Amino acid sequence: MRRVKRKKGGFTRTGAFDTLAPMFKRALAVLAAPLLLAGCTTTFTNLTPQTQVRNAEHLYPVEVSFVSPQQTLRWETIRPQIVIGKDFYPMRATPVMTNRWEGLVPIPADKNLVHYRYKFDFQFNRMGAPGNDSALSPEYTVKVIEDPAAPKK
Repeated sequence: MRRVKRKKGGFTRTGAFDTLAPMFKRALAVLAAPLLLAGCTTTFTNLTPQTQVRNAEHLYPVEVSFVSPQQTLRWETIRPQIVIGKDFYPMRATPVMTNRWEGLVPIPADKNLVHYRYKFDFQFNRMGAPGNDSALSPEYTVKVIEDPAAPKK
């Protein structure tokens, strides 16, 4: 039960700390929510260098690590892709590592910069039939530079 302090003249008021505790609890819950949600997100780690030397095939390797705390995820159903604009390029699992994938990005000779993302389609366990879901990475950039050791034209 709250203690009520009496002021002169018969007016009553509650102590300042009596109202502070409920406000603090609400503020703490609001501030903690982003931290809890951040711990439950999928993480993409781009393992590709930001610059690569131009080659004759115009295909450049990219590699990503994918980590998800989702315990219902069916890892064997993951279908990773590289997304450039509206084009999708398949990726394959790297040998030995269980959460890394690699693929090739085509960059034409007349371009020096490409923006790309990773898209992972997968299934997850739920009551009844498995569900389908996907995760999309942030945008990454790869810059193609001319080989400094190549003879000048």
